[in-house]
Amino acid sequence: MGFASMAARRAPFCGSPMLLALGLAVALLLVPSSKAFAMKIQEVTSPGGIRAWLVEEHGVPLVAMRFGFDGGSAQDPSGKEGVANFLGGMMDEGAGDLTSRQFQERMQELAMHMGFDDTRDAFYGSFETLTENRDQSAALLALAINKPRFDADAVERVRGQLLAILASGARDPNHVAAEQWSALAFPGHVYGRPANGTPESLQRITGADLAAYKNAIFAKDTLRVVVVGDMDPKTLGTMLDTVFGALPAKARLTPVPDTQPMAVAEKVIDMGVPQSVAQFGVGAMQRKDKDFVPAFVLANIVGGGSMSSRLWEEVREKRGLAYSVYAGLQPFRHASIFAGGVATKNEEIGRSLEVIRAELKRIADEGPTQQELDNAKSYLTGSFALRFDSNAKIANQLLWFWMEDLGIDYVDRRNSEIEAVTLADLKRVARRLFEKGDLIVTIAGRPKISALAADGSAQNRGPPALGGRGNSR
Repeated sequence: MGFASMAARRAPFCGSPMLLALGLAVALLLVPSSKAFAMKIQEVTSPGGIRAWLVEEHGVPLVAMRFGFDGGSAQDPSGKEGVANFLGGMMDEGAGDLTSRQFQERMQELAMHMGFDDTRDAFYGSFETLTENRDQSAALLALAINKPRFDADAVERVRGQLLAILASGARDPNHVAAEQWSALAFPGHVYGRPANGTPESLQRITGADLAAYKNAIFAKDTLRVVVVGDMDPKTLGTMLDTVFGALPAKARLTPVPDTQPMAVAEKVIDMGVPQSVAQFGVGAMQRKDKDFVPAFVLANIVGGGSMSSRLWEEVREKRGLAYSVYAGLQPFRHASIFAGGVATKNEEIGRSLEVIRAELKRIADEGPTQQELDNAKSYLTGSFALRFDSNAKIANQLLWFWMEDLGIDYVDRRNSEIEAVTLADLKRVARRLFEKGDLIVTIAGRPKISALAADGSAQNRGPPALGGRGNSR
């Protein structure tokens, strides 16, 4: 859960002039930057030894910071799934001597923003401030990072909001199909657990659990920080020590084993909705695999990036079977999958999946065309610059590069790696991914499809068509 989903907590302050100032500050952070690829990325080390990447941009008196720790929902204790997600909603609910309301009022006075979010493998923070309020804003962020309160009334309020979000998700076929896909693909592994928890697990989580999780993962050895904006190296060094200097040296992480989807199966989750939503996927290449970059390009050809993908053309344009269809690589720290989705009328979902399977088999047998490769390269390299058209986007992208261990020079290398992919590479990767034609599939709805068991239970179909080890680009 990101800070946006917690907007209801801010209702009492919605008329504040300071909130308008904050909105202006955030808007300015989104002003397009013409220097996206002329930027200089500096590696800064604070007097206390904390490393950060810095892009100086003094044209606007604003600073955007993004930071991350290893951890995420994969570190949730068994039986208390959703702790990381819960923590993301609690980090600005009071700290030090400031109650939740006092903390929020102080944020508005400073026209600053902070937010927290989690993924499967990491816990992220964002911070934006006006230059004139930089030191006071950094002190408030430091208070949240080092001395969050987890007061009982705030815990119960956020718990209620999280339970409402879960209830809403349980009525959303897209959410249900995706969550059940993970459970089916990764049984017994942390990736198979519901990242946002369950109603039962959320009820078990206490303020002490939130503090224990925070104390285990917030540490200097897994911390990465990126700052973009009106900042110089010396000032940044001081800020890094102010915000993060008191953290422990080492995180206490529970080891997470590498994994792959465990069985090829299909499952229907009965929902009384007018259309069915299917999630499908297979194991894929992780980033260090030599075929990862070709797999990324192939995924764009097959199901992502534009309305000219194979699946879009075959399922929607030629046959009019589905309202939407997509696919792509999804990276995790300890697994990688090629996954996608399709949504259509209950009567058409079976046929849509047949076409998807047939198209994946065809691309495994024949490979893509040279024209498809050329178009994918043009799209992927040309659209890359759009990820860097604001200070906030630059900070987001650079932090992601660092969290993925891509190197400080990745922004300069990435397009050349795409351009180096050949048609032979794509044909080899297509065979690795799709030659067996097997998919793990979950369907939420009431599909009319004979290929599934009458009771909607999973049917095993033998071993999955897995590739090597990979990640997203």
